[in-house]
Amino acid sequence: MSVSMYQATIPVFVRGLRVAASLLQKAQAHVEEGGIVPEILLGAQLAPDMLDLKSQVQRLSDTSKLSVARLSDLPAPKFEDNETSFEQLQQRLADTIAWIDGVNAGQMAGSAQRQIVLNWTDEGKTFNGDDYLLTFALPNFYFHLSMIHAILRNTGVVVGKMDFLGAYD
Repeated sequence: MSVSMYQATIPVFVRGLRVAASLLQKAQAHVEEGGIVPEILLGAQLAPDMLDLKSQVQRLSDTSKLSVARLSDLPAPKFEDNETSFEQLQQRLADTIAWIDGVNAGQMAGSAQRQIVLNWTDEGKTFNGDDYLLTFALPNFYFHLSMIHAILRNTGVVVGKMDFLGAYD
């Protein structure tokens, strides 16, 4: 049995984004129950040189939507990175899920061979679509999802491995 690029992207990103939304629900409940100022948790970092919780959610959204956009050759929605509340972050995740979930298998056809060029250095980096997905996009996506989970655990939000894995349908 082979796995299509569609199967390896759309459901995977949607599932991870839903996990992030669930983690944020637990974080918001923790804040409300503990009388914590939300900005404290939203600004929490694991280390001074790492992004805070809010930025990790934004990068998770960006990684998923830009990966799908690059692979499908569809324009991704643009978000301003101006979220300052749990509600706004939840809306961003919902908007990202809605866009990604709207991409169909036909729009992902041929994406394994599509050339993806990332210009983070002067030389840039060129991938075939399948290499891009497996060696850059998915690891980057799961890095940010892991950081969201780790920041929440580190700040006392009760989340565990099953929260990271999410519900199985």
